[in-house]
Amino acid sequence: MQTSESLTAGEPAGPGPRHLVVRLPGMPAQIARARGAVTAALGRDHPHHDEAVLLTSELATNAILHTRSGDGGSFTVSVDASGPVVRVRVADAGSEQPPCQCQRGTYATGGRGLPLLEALSHRWGFERAGGANTVWFEMSGR
Repeated sequence: MQTSESLTAGEPAGPGPRHLVVRLPGMPAQIARARGAVTAALGRDHPHHDEAVLLTSELATNAILHTRSGDGGSFTVSVDASGPVVRVRVADAGSEQPPCQCQRGTYATGGRGLPLLEALSHRWGFERAGGANTVWFEMSGR
């Protein structure tokens, strides 16, 4: 795991603003490391820890399943936190289509990642450049 800071999952985040960037291989086993990066940046006691970990897991899964990240590429997780405000970005290796908040049937086994973003984050969105996607979310207050 390449990081811009030397942090390990479970290490408590110190006071003040935190910034952590990790680049991970596009393999399913790396989803846990993406979650660990959020924990390393926020600490388990942060008021948005659980939701941020869940949403990061969803975005990392989407990057691996729906983009070139999962076909031998990589994805990057960026976490910025200042007090109760958290912003997480997951950048992938690109796809033919932009992220889709598609309607799924009641019994579908997938397609709930972006609706979870809508429900749990305060703001979210995505950027596309050269076919690559960066999906982000923000959480604040509490």
